[in-house]
Amino acid sequence: MDESGPSVRPEEDGAPSGRAVRIQDVARLADVSTATVSRALASPERVSPEARARVFEAIARTGYVPNPAARSLRSQKTYMVLVVLPDLSNTFFSKILRGIEERLFEAGYGMIISDLDGSPEKEAHFAAFTAAGRVDGAILLNGHLFGQSRDGEGTPAKTGIPLVALCEAIPSADIPQIEIDNRAAANRMTQYLASLGHRSIAYVSGPPNNILERERFLGYQEGLKASGLPFDPALVIPGDYTIASGVMAGQDLVTRSRRPTAVFCTSDEMAIGLTRTLLSAGLRVPGDISVAGFDDIEFAAVAEPALTTVRQPRRELGQTAASVLVDLLQGRPSPKRILLETELVLRDSVAPPQNMEKAPAKSTRTSAIKPT
Repeated sequence: MDESGPSVRPEEDGAPSGRAVRIQDVARLADVSTATVSRALASPERVSPEARARVFEAIARTGYVPNPAARSLRSQKTYMVLVVLPDLSNTFFSKILRGIEERLFEAGYGMIISDLDGSPEKEAHFAAFTAAGRVDGAILLNGHLFGQSRDGEGTPAKTGIPLVALCEAIPSADIPQIEIDNRAAANRMTQYLASLGHRSIAYVSGPPNNILERERFLGYQEGLKASGLPFDPALVIPGDYTIASGVMAGQDLVTRSRRPTAVFCTSDEMAIGLTRTLLSAGLRVPGDISVAGFDDIEFAAVAEPALTTVRQPRRELGQTAASVLVDLLQGRPSPKRILLETELVLRDSVAPPQNMEKAPAKSTRTSAIKPT
C-alpha cells in the first residue's frame, strides 16, 4: 500500500478502505461495544485497564479521531478544565500542573491554563469565559474568586461551574480547599533553626496581602516563642517570593553591623537570591549565615550550597485538586478541606552557628489533617 495515499486504514485494521473511520470500526477491532469506546474516551477510569488498552490500540491502528464538538453537544459538556495561576513564570507551579494534568487526562478531561499575571483585564476575561460555559470546572491557585480581592472584598462573579481552591485557601468561599499547613511548616523550620543554636533568626516575608504569608509569619512567631526566643521586628525583611526580592534582602543584611546567624526565607527563590548576594559579598553560607527556604523547587537541590527547605508535595497537591474537581463534575461528594504533609529537607545551607557543635536533627514531616 502506498503510504502517501489516503489516511484511512485497510479493512484488516478495522475500517473498510475508502471511507472515514467510525467508532464502530474501533469497537470491532478492540472487541468491545461502542459504549465502551465512548466511556474509554470520556471517562477512562470507568473502563478496565485491559479493555482501555485495547480501545486505545485500536484507535491508534485505525486513525480514528473523535469529534469533540459532537460529543459536547450531546452531553452539554466541554470536557475542559480551567487552571488559574497568579504567575505562570513561577517555577513552583510546574509539578502542580503536571499533577493536575495527569489526573484530568485519566478522567478524560483537558485543561486550559490562565496566567493572570496581576491583570484585572485577564481576570475579567476568564470570568466571562467560565460564565459562557467554555469549561466544565476550574482550579484556582490565585487565592481569590473571580471578582473579589484576596481579602474577600467585592462580589464574586457567577461562574456556574464547580470550583476548587489549591495551595492558597479562599476562606470566604464555600468550595473545596486543597493546601498544606503553612503555619505548622514555618513553625517547624523556625524551631529547627533554633534547635541548632541560632538565637537571631531573620525572616524574609512574602507579599503582605497573601494568605500564605500570613500563615507562615504566624508560624515563624510561634516557632520563636516555642524556642524561648523573643520576636524582633528588625529581623523581618519584606519580600514577594521572587529572586529579586531575595537579592534585596541579602543586600540589606550585608550592610548591617549586627547580622542574624540564620535567615528563614518563605520561598526558595528568595533564599537562592539572598544566598547569591551573601556569597558575592564575601560571606559564607552557612559559615557566617545559615539560609533556609520554603517549597523545595527543582533548583533547591542544585543551588550552591544546596538549600535546606520545606518540601511541599506539589505533584500530589495537583493530583488531589484534580481528583476532587472530577468528583464534583461527576456528581460525587468531596471533602471541603484537605491538608497534605510537608517535610523538612536538610541540606548544606544550614549549620549550627560558629563555635557550636550541635548535630542537625533528622528530616521530619508535619502531620496531615484528614479530609473533613
